[in-house]
Amino acid sequence: MARKRRPRDHDGPDHHGIRRQAAGAGRRMSLHPALAAGKTAVITGAADGIGLAAARTFRELGLNVVMADVTGRKLKQEAEAIGAVAAPTDVADRAAVEALKAVALEKFGAVDVLMNNAGVGGGGDAFAGDDAWKRILDVNLWGVINGVQVFGEEMALSGRPGLIINTGSKQGITQPPGDTAYNVSKSAVKALTEGLAHTLRQTEDCQVTAHLLIPGYTFTGMTRRGPGGKPDAAWTPEQVVHFMLARIEAGDFYILCPDNDVSRAVDERRMAWAMGDIIENRPALSRWHPDWKDAFASFASSGVNKL
Repeated sequence: MARKRRPRDHDGPDHHGIRRQAAGAGRRMSLHPALAAGKTAVITGAADGIGLAAARTFRELGLNVVMADVTGRKLKQEAEAIGAVAAPTDVADRAAVEALKAVALEKFGAVDVLMNNAGVGGGGDAFAGDDAWKRILDVNLWGVINGVQVFGEEMALSGRPGLIINTGSKQGITQPPGDTAYNVSKSAVKALTEGLAHTLRQTEDCQVTAHLLIPGYTFTGMTRRGPGGKPDAAWTPEQVVHFMLARIEAGDFYILCPDNDVSRAVDERRMAWAMGDIIENRPALSRWHPDWKDAFASFASSGVNKL
């Protein structure tokens, strides 16, 4: 059966963030103390896309970087190109994540930044097979849980400034139909990261902060289809990372990234409608329900210029 094109609520940064970056060109941005030169970052899903862009940016800032991914050859090439450490890792395997931590500690003695970015797509709907669901949840959810549990507590108790950044998705909030397994995994990452932020706040003398990165439409290995260039609507991974750093410096927990097609105002209306399904006792996913499509369109267009 042909796969229907899903509504584009997926993963990009705020246009104001772009302008702020441009205005600050040539001026070094004030950064979180965990991003100081000589600190150490561990990034999963680092061989491509947002993870690779983060690795390059962190190296430019003078951080030591340990890059983790399942794609060993490309990972090694990219790490060598920027002077980072390559650590082939299946984040779904707790022992492999423990080994990743051992590599980082052996090389650099401590971890100051953890970016749980590894992810996969293509899980399918509620009736998709066990294998598809298991793969999605093992990587997208358990990969993040493994990272948080293997690295997080030691970081929290160290007394040093630190960052834990988990990559979520707009789909984990608005729940567009057709990618239910993916949506479930990213909804769970949101809940996990919110709970982590609370735990860190409650930990005595903890200087580690947690952040949920919510990309917009970003041109990455996961979203790339065919040999063509970047679509006009998409942001580059570098734009996402620059926006992320600016919002971390501003103290944001939810790093909600627009793109060249969807503004923050549109995202806010979509998310408000999704929550309204519960408050207003509408049908599940009413945005895509034939009896509610017109009402959603009217709501979404009110106060914004573009859907």
